[in-house]
Amino acid sequence: MAPIETTPQTIRARDLQERLERGEAIQLVDVREDTELELARLPHAVVHLPLGRSNEWIGQLNQLLDRDRPVAVLCHAGVRSWHLGCWLMQEHGFTAVWNVQGGIDAWSVEVDPAVPRY
Repeated sequence: MAPIETTPQTIRARDLQERLERGEAIQLVDVREDTELELARLPHAVVHLPLGRSNEWIGQLNQLLDRDRPVAVLCHAGVRSWHLGCWLMQEHGFTAVWNVQGGIDAWSVEVDPAVPRY
């Protein structure tokens, strides 16, 4: 029996964009704060779960995310998203979780330079 993964896999921004363009049903979760979201946004629908306000959404996690669909989590550089990805897997049993390597900053560099860097 294979061991159960308890940490997210890493996905590059470019690879995530390719999967989204193919129509894969990936849930994008952005854990940045409101002010960061105002500075730079992905051109895709995201579930906004700001870590600083987790008390506002933690009780609604089952309504906000579908356990049967893969989740890609991002933040500014990839650290906060890593922590949320681990938490989703270890505490809530999510199995298909990716951490976007380099976060929104990598998206700006690798995928879409129109997304502002900050």
